[in-house]
Amino acid sequence: MLVTACGGGDSQSNDNGQTPTPPTTPTVPTTPASLCVNTTGQVNWPALMAEDCPELSQYGLFIDPATPTAQPQAPGFGYQLATQLFSNYASKYRFIYLPAGSSMQYQAQEAFEFPTGTVLVKTFALPQDTAITGIANETIIETRLLIKRSQGWTSLVYQWQQGEAKLLTAGASVHHTLINQGQNQSFDYSIPSRAECKICHQINQDNSSQIIPIGLKAHLLNRDIIDQGQSINQLSLWAKQGKLEQLPELSQVAKTYTIDNRQADLTSRAKGYLDVNCAHCHSAKGYASISGLRLGFYIDHTSYQYGICKQPPGWDGGAKGLDYDIVPGNADHSILLYRQTLSEPKDRMPPIGRNLEHQEGVELIRQWIDSLAPSLGNCT
Repeated sequence: MLVTACGGGDSQSNDNGQTPTPPTTPTVPTTPASLCVNTTGQVNWPALMAEDCPELSQYGLFIDPATPTAQPQAPGFGYQLATQLFSNYASKYRFIYLPAGSSMQYQAQEAFEFPTGTVLVKTFALPQDTAITGIANETIIETRLLIKRSQGWTSLVYQWQQGEAKLLTAGASVHHTLINQGQNQSFDYSIPSRAECKICHQINQDNSSQIIPIGLKAHLLNRDIIDQGQSINQLSLWAKQGKLEQLPELSQVAKTYTIDNRQADLTSRAKGYLDVNCAHCHSAKGYASISGLRLGFYIDHTSYQYGICKQPPGWDGGAKGLDYDIVPGNADHSILLYRQTLSEPKDRMPPIGRNLEHQEGVELIRQWIDSLAPSLGNCT
């Protein structure tokens, strides 16, 4: 009898006469490539709409990624405000990026309506001397983005160090020294966290909160700029270019002015300054709505809600023991002015965005309150 050795026989069959399945190599899952990888040399719209990129340069917003103060990548364009949003004397370099074929929608009193996909960019640069203008005299500190994604506006903050901007989530502090009106001033500039951005940019309505832009209102944008060597109204230029729809005749658009324009109406200058620096919180839907103080440009400035002989809730009057937000004709006894000069976090106004007193802004509000007729209210 023939005996086969162990393992002998047909190597292609098992004990059941079936052919075994050859072993397979397990598939290793692959990580999807990040949208932040940008090699196109153009604006990285997919990443802007879907990812919080760790480096600002990955969005491709500027022709030179290390220079966020000029030459925005198409279709970006710059814009300027008619008055000053104060941030420790920092210069602001502002840009708007609209998706192809879209435009802003004019609003008479509120911030313009923007299409989904819009990106707002603002870079802050601190001067060495406030009397000297231009980026050559400045240090770039941070760049902030507001992006209107499908779920609404979101904010991103990037800190500049060694020529690169890195994404922050918890905020940061940068020590800086500058000269203002001949005096050295040293302070710690605070870069806000995403949560702090919401304090200024959020509104509350219908039992929910949402982020909105602040400065893009008609009266804050109604000013002349230089375009291709020619002076032209900024709003008119946008309408001509198809970037802004439903703009009425300019005579129907409210206007404010730079705080140092002494040829312009004092009340318009003061209300414009208070609107851009204070009204986002001091409004019916803002963070400080409970105060009852309303500092929007269109609020009657002779009224109680604008602060005339109004007592603020929840503040003790400070070391001066003041009682009223605005005492018409008496700036030195008005809380509105007083809190602009205070530095402690619990006392200063605005509470976020400044560490220094804005001396020029204080002087403007002082002159304006002193100009008000005492007969507007009875502060006793």
